[in-house]
Amino acid sequence: MFFFRPGSCFWPCSRLPPPCRNPFAHAETVIIIQPFGDFTPGKAELIYRQIRRLDPNTVLRTSLPLPVTAYYSTRDRYRADSLIRYLGRSAAGDTIVIGLTNRDISTTKGNIQDWGIMGLGDNPGRAAVVSTFRLSASDRDGQLYKVAVHELGHTMGLQHCKDTTCFMRDAEGANHLDEEKDFCTDCKRHLRDKGWKL
Repeated sequence: MFFFRPGSCFWPCSRLPPPCRNPFAHAETVIIIQPFGDFTPGKAELIYRQIRRLDPNTVLRTSLPLPVTAYYSTRDRYRADSLIRYLGRSAAGDTIVIGLTNRDISTTKGNIQDWGIMGLGDNPGRAAVVSTFRLSASDRDGQLYKVAVHELGHTMGLQHCKDTTCFMRDAEGANHLDEEKDFCTDCKRHLRDKGWKL
C-alpha cells in the first residue's frame, strides 16, 4: 500500500514513520513565521513565543528580503496578495506561513484598487502577512499579536466576527485592536477543533 502526502512523493506505508501510517489521522499544522527585511529579530522572537503557546509546532525562520515583485512603487508599499502568493509557494502539506514586515501593505477592496491594511490571510489557506506600519506606537507588540492571530484565524477558515471584542473582528478601515480582548466562544471552539491550545 502507498500513502500520498501533498507536496511529496508516494511512499510505501511500511517505510513511513508511525504517525504517517494512517492516512485518515488528523495531521498537526506547522506554523512558520517568516520575517521580511529589517523586521526586528527581537519582535520576531516575541511573536514566535506567543504563537507557539497556541500551536507548539511553530517555527521561526531567518529574515528574507521582501520580494521585488510585490512592490507597488506608485504608493511605496507592498501588495499583500502578492506577498501571500510568494509565501504560499513554500507552504506544503499542513504548513501555514505568516510573513512579518514593517513596511506598508495593501490589497484590492471592492472598487478601491490599493487599500492599505494591517494584515491579510487566505481563507482558508496556507499563507498570511501582517505589517506593523499601521499599528499603534503605544502598544505595537500587543497589536501585532492580535493582527497575527486574526490572519492565522482566517487561514484556519474563520470569517470575520460580529463580536466587537473578538480577535476576528473586521477592522473596516480603522484600528480597533485595543477593544479586542480574546477570541469569542465560537471562534475559540473552531480553533480548538483545529488543534490550537486555547
